[in-house]
Amino acid sequence: MKILLLGKNGQVGWELQRALAPLGELIPLGREGADGRCGDLSRPDDLALTVRELAPDVIVNAAAYTAVDRAENDAERARLINAKTVGVLATEAFKINALLVHYSTDYVFDGSGSRPWREYDTPAPLSVYGRTKLEGEQAILASGCRHLVFRTSWVYAARGHNFARTMLRLAAERERLTVIDDQHGAPTGAELIADVTAHALRATLMRPELEGLYHLAARGETTWHGYATYVIEQARALGQSLKVGEINPILTRDYPTPATRPHNSRLDTSKLTATFDLTLPHWTVGVERMLHEILEP
Repeated sequence: MKILLLGKNGQVGWELQRALAPLGELIPLGREGADGRCGDLSRPDDLALTVRELAPDVIVNAAAYTAVDRAENDAERARLINAKTVGVLATEAFKINALLVHYSTDYVFDGSGSRPWREYDTPAPLSVYGRTKLEGEQAILASGCRHLVFRTSWVYAARGHNFARTMLRLAAERERLTVIDDQHGAPTGAELIADVTAHALRATLMRPELEGLYHLAARGETTWHGYATYVIEQARALGQSLKVGEINPILTRDYPTPATRPHNSRLDTSKLTATFDLTLPHWTVGVERMLHEILEP
């Protein structure tokens, strides 16, 4: 089996290189490409040629335009990468009967209420990022290609920049932090996303009726304030000397941003766990593991 992985250098893409390797011949591409092959989602025509040349059995798209605030003033490029090129990939996948694996987001919802969002709930994105990610989902469905689409939220990894690293840096510099406490979700590790992807991909290749849309997030829920508090408590338990004494909660309206964030990012993962016989770990498990990785010598 031949697997084309796009976005190999991102948080999820990096972990997918590990998780997908046992399943077949893995061809990982970053934006820069390799051996004359294109991995850049801002070049849809060249990317289509690469897919035709390689004729993979599976295409895993872990690349996206994820600069949520910047997208408000860069809608054309966000739409190109998150929607138009995703549609091109889906069309090419349909032509060669490849399975397309793609990642979407809780931002396709308006964040209302407190009930975890289910796959069949009506999307109503609040931002350019959310709208373009929804358009990508719709392009995949319209193409008729075989697909697995995973909506996830609050993604982090030990590698690269993330919320936990930012909180640790600020906690070492400041005596007081203010963190949003009215947005609810589950921090979800890139390694968990990659491992679930590999498991679901293998099962779906054997049972095509499992194809479709799934919500994928760690178990449990917290707020950004709760997340920050946990990170700092665990860092201190690991021997980190931090200056911060207060972590004060604030409301979203007290920290305005160009893009509107959803208050409710809870995702109902019961379809995923039942279909693929999975037990998802609590969000604290992955965060604690990540902190050990970045803080221990």
